[in-house]
Amino acid sequence: MTENKIPLAGVIGSPIGHSKSPKLHGYWLKAHGLRGHYIPMDVAREDLQQVIRMLPRMGFVGVNITIPHKETILAVADMITDRATLIGAANTLIFRRDGQIMADNTDGYGFIENIKQGAPNWTPKSGPAVVFGAGGAARAVVAALADAGVSEVLLTNRTRVRAEKLKADFGQRIRVVDWVQAGNVLEEAALVINTTSLGMEGQPDLRVPLDGLQKDAVVTDLVYAPLKTTLLKSAEEAGCVTVDGLGMLLHQAVPGFERWFGERPVVDDAARAAILS
Repeated sequence: MTENKIPLAGVIGSPIGHSKSPKLHGYWLKAHGLRGHYIPMDVAREDLQQVIRMLPRMGFVGVNITIPHKETILAVADMITDRATLIGAANTLIFRRDGQIMADNTDGYGFIENIKQGAPNWTPKSGPAVVFGAGGAARAVVAALADAGVSEVLLTNRTRVRAEKLKADFGQRIRVVDWVQAGNVLEEAALVINTTSLGMEGQPDLRVPLDGLQKDAVVTDLVYAPLKTTLLKSAEEAGCVTVDGLGMLLHQAVPGFERWFGERPVVDDAARAAILS
C-alpha cells in the first residue's frame, strides 16, 4: 500500500455476526500501532463474485473467507495455492498489486501451530492420529498432518462414504474406520482430533467411548464454544494433554495479517484474552 492509503481487510461469510476475527485483527492492529481496519461483511452467495471484484478498488488488501463461501470462492480467484487446491477450500484471499486475487488456505497451518504451542512434546513421529469427521475442516487437518510427516491417519465419520472420498484424495496414509468402531482405535493414537461440530454449543456431544485413550496422547477439539468441550474434559480426566480449538483460530489468522498489514503478530495469552473478552 502507498503511504497515503489505509489498508483495509475483513472477513466475508453469511452469517458473520458471530465471527471473532474482527476483534482479533483489531487487537493486533492496535498492539502493533498500525493504520488499518478489519471489517465483517455479510455477503450472500449470489453476490460473492461481484463483491470480491469490487473490494480491491475500495482499498482492500485482502479478506478472510468463512462459511458458506470457503469452497465456492475457488471459482472466483485468479490464483490458488497448492494447499488450497488440495483441501478444496480457501479461507484467505490476497489482493495483489497486479490486480489478481490469490486464494490460500491457512487452516492447516493454524491447526499444526496450535498443537505445537499447546502440546510442545508432541511430534509427527509420536504415532498415528485419529480424526473424527470428514468435512472441510478435516481435509485441512489431514493435509497438515500429512505435510508434517504423521505416518498414519485413522479417519472416522458418521457417513463412511465421505471418509472414503477423503482417503481417495489423500492416499494410502489414511485408514478409514467405521464410526461405530471409532472408540476401538483410540489406543493406537498419539493425537486425537475432533473436526466435527459435535460438542459445540447447541449440538449433541461427541459420543465415542474414550476408554482406549492413552495417558500420553494429545487430544484436541476444533470446537471453541465452549472452550472446554465434553471431549476435552473427559480426555483431561484420563490424564491426556488437551488443546482447545481457540488457538487454531488465532494461528490461522497470522499469515493473512502479516501479508495484509506488514507485521507478523504473535499468538500469546494477551491475544487469547483479547478475543475472549
